[in-house]
Amino acid sequence: MHAADRWKAYRQISTLTAPAGKIVLMLFDGALQSLERALTGFSHDDPAQANMIIHNNLQRAQEIVRELNYALNMEQGGQCAATLRQLYDYFDRRIWDSNLRKRRDGVDEVIRHLNVLRDAWATMLRQQEAPAETPAAVRRDLMLA
Repeated sequence: MHAADRWKAYRQISTLTAPAGKIVLMLFDGALQSLERALTGFSHDDPAQANMIIHNNLQRAQEIVRELNYALNMEQGGQCAATLRQLYDYFDRRIWDSNLRKRRDGVDEVIRHLNVLRDAWATMLRQQEAPAETPAAVRRDLMLA
């Protein structure tokens, strides 16, 4: 088995076995990677190559943002899910417009916002994984500081 095939198999298994929160983080990472790759197309001298890089990567990012949007549980998510739905719709439109016009300003904007969401999501996951401190332990740490 080639190294590329092993890597593909590893990614597939890790995706299928990951908890839901980790999958969302992987989706954020995938969208950001595609958007960053699309930005490289704006600096290509060959217009055909530039258009191909921009288009293919923005299409992939758009698919991921749509998947994030479709995965929202609007019944249980309340106002948070409604706000995320509006954000994802906005990101989708900005990516689409950037792809149509071959302008990077929308891509830069979506990257900025997705990074904030991704970092907040990662922080939430880390806090869920960390053992909860007891109030006595917190008070003791404050007294020692």
